[in-house]
Amino acid sequence: MEATFSSTTARGYWNQTRGSTEPLLLRVDEARDRKPSSLSIARPSKFVQLSLARTRKSSFFKVLSAEKEQIHVVEGSRVDELYDALVTRILPLVSVSSNPNHKLLVGLAGPPGAGKSTLAHEVARRINKLWPEKASSFDSQVQLPDVAIVVPMDGFHLYRSELDEMENPEEAHARRGAPWTFNPLRLLQCLKNLRMHGSVYVPSFDHGVGDPVEDDIFVNLQHKVVIVEGNYL
Repeated sequence: MEATFSSTTARGYWNQTRGSTEPLLLRVDEARDRKPSSLSIARPSKFVQLSLARTRKSSFFKVLSAEKEQIHVVEGSRVDELYDALVTRILPLVSVSSNPNHKLLVGLAGPPGAGKSTLAHEVARRINKLWPEKASSFDSQVQLPDVAIVVPMDGFHLYRSELDEMENPEEAHARRGAPWTFNPLRLLQCLKNLRMHGSVYVPSFDHGVGDPVEDDIFVNLQHKVVIVEGNYL
């Protein structure tokens, strides 16, 4: 899987990585010769690789991080520690901003069944749980609203009725999930609206019905982390 991080405010947009304007790429790849996963973060001038590996003789996980000549090793026995590592990376990027309109956009891409939705929702849940500790200026008795939300690309599937109108409807339905069965321009427009106005309604996807549900997800002004997950980001 791949994840990109960028920051946005209403009527403004820039990339932010550790105080830099360089784009940040986070990638999770499957190794061919064994069964660990590789999590890498790349930038034009630097390369950081995090690899999450499970040994064959135990359920022990090891996360390796290499940046130029520095190598850091983080070890853990559960994949939960990977979630925590992502949360630890995201939270400082959000909490340092004094702009109330600031949002961190996280793009999470990967093939079907890779675990994008599970990863996105679990990271969002943990951010929402930890955020009150970061927002120390608020009364501890006050219930703070969620600051992280997930926007799935599934909501931008073409409707079944639109597939019916294609040249080969049978193939269109059979290959639903291919790039040409999505409406990427609409997703792009939603993200542009979010950038311009700080809030936007986006569709979700009803797997029982097999169609998008319009305006089912509301990204509001209080959301500071927006995780966009899908196959083709």
